Amino acid sequence: MDFKAVDKRTVDKKSVSSHITHYCYMDSPIGLFMLAGCEKGLRLVNFPKGPQARKPLPEWQADQSMFVQAKRELSAYFAGDLQVFKTPVLLEGTVFQEQVWRALMEVPYGELASYGDIAKSIDNPGASRAVGGANNANPIPIIVPCHRIIGSDKSLTGFGGAEYQEVFA
Repeated sequence: MDFKAVDKRTVDKKSVSSHITHYCYMDSPIGLFMLAGCEKGLRLVNFPKGPQARKPLPEWQADQSMFVQAKRELSAYFAGDLQVFKTPVLLEGTVFQEQVWRALMEVPYGELASYGDIAKSIDNPGASRAVGGANNANPIPIIVPCHRIIGSDKSLTGFGGAEYQEVFA
């Protein structure tokens, strides 16, 4: 697949799954996160502020008992005690986005990769910019580690939580 084949309507904006039924909040070192999804798994991790901050939709049910594993693992991750997440996640996006997000999960804890590295790993070496768009559209940051992906100039670009860069360094 080349860049022209990517659906630009979904690459440029983080879409919200129509399958979200529940949400809850958790404290983190950068503020209150919203976790949302359904009984099958997590579909959204939302930063507390910034251009991609969201509020729950009216049809979502607040339930602090949901996503216990995700809350436990995120707390352990921020404490430096967890490197690999096992929380069930349900990714919804274009075929290209899902391919990129799966590749992000292959970048080991403590390591970085460039957009070009990810493009090569999905056998689409000319798609670095599209990888950046998919990285920015990642609905489950931290667990799907978009913060480990850097630009060719070694900067953290295309990451929706860039204002929290010091937390993820």
